[in-house]
Amino acid sequence: MATQQSTRNPEFERGLPSNVYAERMVLGAILLNDSTFVAVASALLADDFSVEKHRKIFRRMVELNEREERIDRVTLANELMKYGELEAVDGLSYLISLDEGLPELHNLESYVQIVKEKAVLRELIYSSQEIMQRCYMGEEAPSGIISAAQTSLLKLSESQTKADLVSARQVFENYEGGVGAFLDPSHRESGLHTGFIKFDDMTGGLHGGELFILAARPAMGKTALALNIALHMATHPRTPKGVAVFSLEMSKESLMTRLICSRARVNQQKFRIGALDRDERGRLSLAATDLFDAPIYIDDTSSTTMMDINAKLRKLRTQTELGLVVVDYLQLMPTTSLGKNSNRTQEVGALSRGMKLLAKDLNVPFLVLSQLSRAPEQRIGDHRPQLSDLRESGSIEQDADLVAFIFRPEVYQKDREDLRGVAELILSKQRNGPTGKVPLVFLHEYTKFENPADDFVDEEG
Repeated sequence: MATQQSTRNPEFERGLPSNVYAERMVLGAILLNDSTFVAVASALLADDFSVEKHRKIFRRMVELNEREERIDRVTLANELMKYGELEAVDGLSYLISLDEGLPELHNLESYVQIVKEKAVLRELIYSSQEIMQRCYMGEEAPSGIISAAQTSLLKLSESQTKADLVSARQVFENYEGGVGAFLDPSHRESGLHTGFIKFDDMTGGLHGGELFILAARPAMGKTALALNIALHMATHPRTPKGVAVFSLEMSKESLMTRLICSRARVNQQKFRIGALDRDERGRLSLAATDLFDAPIYIDDTSSTTMMDINAKLRKLRTQTELGLVVVDYLQLMPTTSLGKNSNRTQEVGALSRGMKLLAKDLNVPFLVLSQLSRAPEQRIGDHRPQLSDLRESGSIEQDADLVAFIFRPEVYQKDREDLRGVAELILSKQRNGPTGKVPLVFLHEYTKFENPADDFVDEEG
């Protein structure tokens, strides 16, 4: 388990849940037949054993197995002697006692399960003790302690829910409709359309469990594009889906302004200063009616953590059918799950991994915005972003199912009037499809992206 055994109080450990007999049976079974080690090691770690000498014995078994050596009394005793630990485990006599007279266990899995369950109970107690200690110390904000407690419990929960391998036959049989349905494209679950025709053609839409990283330099329109997609999904006339937007930078009022002006095609500046004509006010009124009942949920807490997002989404799922999660943006998120010596690259990597795991767990696509380094601006000639420009963490690229960059050439060539409004969505990575460029049009006055007219012609053709 994750907590370090060496930091625990032996006096405290004496009363903790354990089953020493089951631990002896597991170790003895390995000594009796070391082919059982792989099955045991897939379920248990050294720290899952409650007795220190059992932990030492299992660690040395692990090392023998890694060197592809046999695990028996002699090799294990020799390995323990190399580390000066043979006496600490009560010598060769104790190793002999583990498997002496022991029949081959046909219910070894049950003993392993008992050891694991006791280990989880101990971890729950350790975590509770640590949280209580932090509460008594009073040196942290309650929100930080709560976040740490949630993280600890989530890790324990994940350790309990690891799925077994399944055969090809099981995959087909468990698919609704069987093999025939699996092979029939019409039975395939389609992704949620974003409203951008070429993008949806290339990706098949956004699928549950996928992590979509949308990255760009500041002022390129990351938030605008994300809100365009969110608005399309939440106001779809036939199949509206719930959308959760976590904004760590903009207030909910600013986001709503963008949404309503984009929907009504009204200039945001005119809206802010109140310089609207009758027609514009009418369009805003209609847009407000559309948005009033739209399943868009906004959280503008600037200190939102991964565990906050986890908790809020699980609660939201009881109220609506969740179709998309938007996080704006990754580098602004704090993390309390790593130690004080961690750097921001490690923290952002942990966040991107957490986003991917949560997307998979909730079976909902996550659209996560990310900043880029200054490399595109410093690049001579072509300023289009590349995967290497992702800021602060290469693991973002690794965790993402889809990575796309917004590029607007007019930002770099302001004297070119013919480039005004020209935009590209560059698909630089797609785990399940092609990469390439998606042409878009950026409407400055509405802070809105749209399909080029040619896309509609192609669609009709």
